[in-house]
Amino acid sequence: MFIHAHVTIQVELKLLQVSLNPIRILKNEAEEEKAEVARMSSFIGAIAIGDLVKSTLGPKGMDKILVSSGRNAGQVEVTNDGATILKSIGIDNPAAKILVDMSKVQDDEVGDGTTSVTVLAAELLREAEKLIEQKLHPQTIIAGWRLSVEAAKQALAEASFDHEKNFNKAALRADLENIARTTLSSKILSNHKEHFTKLAVDAVLRLKGSGNLKAIQIIKISGGVLEESFLDEGFLLNKKVGLHQPKRIENANILIANTPMDTDKIKVFGSTIKVDSMAKIAELEVAEKEKMKDKVNKILAHKCNVFINRQLIYNYPEQLFADAGVMAIEHADFDGIERLALVTGGEIVSTFDTPEKVKLGHCKLIEQVNKNKHIFTHFLVNYTVCIKALEFSFTTSLSHFLFFFFNQVLIGDECLIRFSGVELGSACTIVIRGATQQVIDEAERSLHDALCVLAATVKEPKIIYGGGASEMLMAEAVSRVAARTPGKEAAAAEAFAIALRRLPSAVADNAGYDSADLISRLRASHAQGETTMGLGKL
Repeated sequence: MFIHAHVTIQVELKLLQVSLNPIRILKNEAEEEKAEVARMSSFIGAIAIGDLVKSTLGPKGMDKILVSSGRNAGQVEVTNDGATILKSIGIDNPAAKILVDMSKVQDDEVGDGTTSVTVLAAELLREAEKLIEQKLHPQTIIAGWRLSVEAAKQALAEASFDHEKNFNKAALRADLENIARTTLSSKILSNHKEHFTKLAVDAVLRLKGSGNLKAIQIIKISGGVLEESFLDEGFLLNKKVGLHQPKRIENANILIANTPMDTDKIKVFGSTIKVDSMAKIAELEVAEKEKMKDKVNKILAHKCNVFINRQLIYNYPEQLFADAGVMAIEHADFDGIERLALVTGGEIVSTFDTPEKVKLGHCKLIEQVNKNKHIFTHFLVNYTVCIKALEFSFTTSLSHFLFFFFNQVLIGDECLIRFSGVELGSACTIVIRGATQQVIDEAERSLHDALCVLAATVKEPKIIYGGGASEMLMAEAVSRVAARTPGKEAAAAEAFAIALRRLPSAVADNAGYDSADLISRLRASHAQGETTMGLGKL
């Protein structure tokens, strides 16, 4: 009995000793931040992200030069697109990562405004930090901001002009052009915004309200200047037709595939093969060709006269397609065949055992457009340019005439394949020209932003004034709510209004103006009911 009690006491003492020792539930390399330290870390990280991209905001915002490291070491990218900048930098702060993810969502959903949402979020957190220092509870701040969001949304809805209720085609186009100019004013295309505004608006209006931007293909071709970019009312693929194959197909039946043409091919070079004689190697080559021929025959069984593959086709299958009178296009990138399947009404296949179940794509005409062909096509179609050029030739030398004319129609030395009369009639292609690859890449990003904004506007045609007018409008509405709100939520609402005013302030600072003076004048104008007043009208 005594021994049993002694053992029990020892066990209890050991359990008590274990319970007093600190128990680590995190991994050895894990770090833990609590309370004020964690909160300050989040504030600092998020505010730093906002300050990083703030200098790119507005029509006078500066570009960033991004130099890659690692596998792509030395690769240079010049951009002022907020999403591109944030995707390119390494971040380990959790709050900063949330802002980066937010900009990506904005880019995916809207296409533009990535810098604005990041800066606004950072400024809100800057104000939240001050409120926390004043001993306001986070839930109190959240409650005040929810009131502010509702007031801001209501103010925007009341001030917006709805084209759906007051439909006027000419007025809608004029507003779309103004929206495109606003978007392009802060981009590399600002000096050519009239030209690219017309391209973007024409392309989006071809969609007839569907907003399906996949129907708009963008091709980048180095050389020339940005103003030589143009819109082609068809689908262009930046590839070449195979040797000795037809360069023009009418009433095309298109088989679109993503398949390796050498699946069963034995890699002779670099392999160890034991044979009795060289004749055995010849037999091996013959067997491989037979397997390729069988695959080509399966493809031809689909009754197609155009075959487009994402992967390589190789010389022997290319020769077989040429003998059969089939146009074969190899190495079309995945994005290209995805768009092609969409606009031609076909589907992408990888096996060819059931031809009856495969849906082919269709279009009225496929032709390869090389340098001279493109000139001739534009000479026939774009007759207004021809007349203008001929009129110009009567008053100038022949060399000047040729310079003018060829600058209107050339697209460089690239060979393109045009698909005309596709099932998705709204499909079109914008060809971007430019002196350097960096210029072309940034022009593509800028044009993509404009297309996204225009497509969103066509789907929901509500228009609001820019240039800081909408931010000041929302800020005044939130300030009025703050004045009517009792309790500490009023301080949170006023902080929300201050954060909104920081956006036009940043735009003015980036342009080299006195932001304090401009914002005070804007506040006075909006307080007097001039809700359309923006930075451009001061």
